[in-house]
Amino acid sequence: MELSFVLVKSKMGHEMDVMNDILKIEGVKEATGTFGQFDIFVKVQAPTRSELDKIITKKIRFVPNVLSTTTLPALPGKNPN
Repeated sequence: MELSFVLVKSKMGHEMDVMNDILKIEGVKEATGTFGQFDIFVKVQAPTRSELDKIITKKIRFVPNVLSTTTLPALPGKNPN
């Protein structure tokens, strides 16, 4: 399994709508609102890196009111969960 974390900046006042839309996307495991430079912290998981890339570039980035994303790919290793 491939894992990445995505930091999402949304249009002001639309944070909850964006988070709820992101949570509907297959492959999104968690989404949490944050304060600061980014509005939402998203955990994304997929069987392959290619599928993971598609979730981020073709789905998350096209959610209405998403202004920008920053992707943090997780390094391979042991996951305690």
